[in-house]
Amino acid sequence: MKSNPQPRFRRILLKLSGEALGNEAGMGIAPEVVQDMARQISEVRQLGIEVVIVIGGGNIFRGVQGSERGIDRVTGDYMGMLATMINALALQDALEKQKVATRVQSAITMSQVAEPFIRRRAVRHLEKGRVVIFGGGTGNPYFSTDTAAALRANEVGAEVILKATKVDGIYDSDPKKNPEAKRYSEISYIEALQRQLKVMDAPAFSLCMENKMPIIVFNVFKPSNLKRVVMGEKVGTIVKA
Repeated sequence: MKSNPQPRFRRILLKLSGEALGNEAGMGIAPEVVQDMARQISEVRQLGIEVVIVIGGGNIFRGVQGSERGIDRVTGDYMGMLATMINALALQDALEKQKVATRVQSAITMSQVAEPFIRRRAVRHLEKGRVVIFGGGTGNPYFSTDTAAALRANEVGAEVILKATKVDGIYDSDPKKNPEAKRYSEISYIEALQRQLKVMDAPAFSLCMENKMPIIVFNVFKPSNLKRVVMGEKVGTIVKA
């Protein structure tokens, strides 16, 4: 008898940009997009995989862009953290409509809407089969949600960071501008740095490299792609030592 294939990972961190929940321009919150994202996460959760999510806020507000328009950088970054919380609550609502037990933990205190980030509590939620969404970035200005993803993945013992994008991996140049762009199926941390491929920002990438945390960059907008990644299919680009 042929045995059913087993998932490649037991515990994953899914990194979603805020734009991934937005409309075609990546702005606002598009309910149908959030619902589709929740369906994909539910599909993976049904395989018994423990899922944590770090979500950005760029569809609502981005601190760096705010500072370019005259808003104090620190204030702008805190505004961006609040934007990630709006997205986290939207995704929690969509997941719970899929009957997926979900907890939101925030790096900045807002006890009426989310738990504070407590590592042990987050791990316990995972052990009980709940999806945990981390909002509020790292809780500190000047750090991106990429850095929050690298930090939380290491803290909760995730085996991989799955960076969800609109492109199907990492290319040697922009595939939208260069039709001859070559996609990597696998690349080392050092090579990605040398080629300046901007997988994540520097602090996040450095944290992953130091702790040998693999990163898989893939297109989350292709149906069931998230499930294919966790089942070990060759989807997207893997960055590892």
